[in-house]
Amino acid sequence: MTNGISVRVSNNMKQEIELFTEEEKLEQVSEAARKLLAMGLEEWRKERALKLLSEGKITLSKAAKISKISVWEMVILIKEKGIVWNKNQDYILSDLKKRL
Repeated sequence: MTNGISVRVSNNMKQEIELFTEEEKLEQVSEAARKLLAMGLEEWRKERALKLLSEGKITLSKAAKISKISVWEMVILIKEKGIVWNKNQDYILSDLKKRL
C-alpha cells in the first residue's frame, strides 16, 4: 500500500531532482523523488544507529538491525566512519553469537 506525500521544494532542489531523474534515466520526477527519499532514509538509519552505538545505548547487533544491514557491514561502517566504540571482547562475542 502506498500513500501520497506532498512537499514543496526550492527551485534549486527541483532542478537537482530533475537532473537526477535525467541522469538516472527515470521516467518521472516522482520516481526520482522516491529513490532519493529511500537513499536519504537509508543514510539516516545508519547515522542514527552509529550515534546510538557510540553512546553505548545499543549493541552492535541492534545497530545492524536498525540500519537494515548485516553485522559485518556494520563493523565495516564503524571502521570507515572512525566511530569510537569501546566494548570488552566478551561482550562483543556474546552479541555476535546472538545474531548467528
